[in-house]
Amino acid sequence: MLIFPLAVRAEPQIYTGIFSNLAVGGYDTVAYFVENMPVKGKSKFSYEYKDAKWLFSNQENMDKFVASPEVFTPQYGGYCAWAVAMNDTAKGDPNYWTIENGKLYLNYDAEIKAKWIKDKSGLIKKADMNWPGVLN
Repeated sequence: MLIFPLAVRAEPQIYTGIFSNLAVGGYDTVAYFVENMPVKGKSKFSYEYKDAKWLFSNQENMDKFVASPEVFTPQYGGYCAWAVAMNDTAKGDPNYWTIENGKLYLNYDAEIKAKWIKDKSGLIKKADMNWPGVLN
């Protein structure tokens, strides 16, 4: 009889949810920088990057992302930045976001975002040390 060990499944590099492959919940990640607000993407403007489907509200935003995805990809793959700072993972909600030093951070909800806002720089340092190890 052969016995196979259970495989340890790591979290995907980009958060898409359980039953989806949409990054940032289908929101246009470039719009946070250009329009300073979350904007839903459209399926006709889509791009595959890091095993996730990214949607954009227009061709111009999609072109910006394709040219420099590392600039527009949310930090920590779109997982909740506060959770990553706590050495864990949780979904990042596209409606609870901040841009700090030209980087997009998502949070789980309004309560967590309030905690994040109180010490962004300290939490970013902690999260940077934990990323991407929290995926394993």
